Amino acid sequence: MVIKDVSLEIVCGVSSRLPETTLPEVAFAGKSNVGKSSLINALMNRKSLARTSSQPGKTQTINYYNINHALYFVDLPGYGYAKVNEKVKAQWGKMVENYLHGSGQLRQVFHLIDIRHAPSENDRTMYDWIVKSGYHPVLIATKLDKLKRSQIQGQLKLIRTGLNADKNTVIVPFSAETKQGREEIYGILDGILNDSVY
Repeated sequence: MVIKDVSLEIVCGVSSRLPETTLPEVAFAGKSNVGKSSLINALMNRKSLARTSSQPGKTQTINYYNINHALYFVDLPGYGYAKVNEKVKAQWGKMVENYLHGSGQLRQVFHLIDIRHAPSENDRTMYDWIVKSGYHPVLIATKLDKLKRSQIQGQLKLIRTGLNADKNTVIVPFSAETKQGREEIYGILDGILNDSVY
């Protein structure tokens, strides 16, 4: 996949209705500070179109990035950020749930997990939510460059067992620094686009 044209086209807040789009969508879900914006920027070959921040909980909207006028990257709000009050957390949760159930064009969910840690309770809840919504998520194990090579397989196993993911679940180790894993994700995106050409 060669990405030539990208733009942030739609921003949905808590009170917004979901847009009725005509292009296939892929969604990115993950807890705050897992590297979601860094992954999206790396895929788009842009430094800062998706806002990265050392301040977790920055994405509080659902952001639709138009890619090559062929599909949307949909950036969902990060979950599990402790400093956000319960009311706001509930609103974000409702927004994500509405999206998973309400989008007519969603083809794939990329669920990001920090490769350095076992999945958290929030990670498990989100994974179950995605599966119950009828999707088979692709797991992206982020921050790969922070591990020694000898640790990688053990951590991937920890993620799979921690989420109770079946053996067919794809896990892509990814580094925003080295771009390792990007080609594999592009391959998945190409498959989605090829399926969408009628």
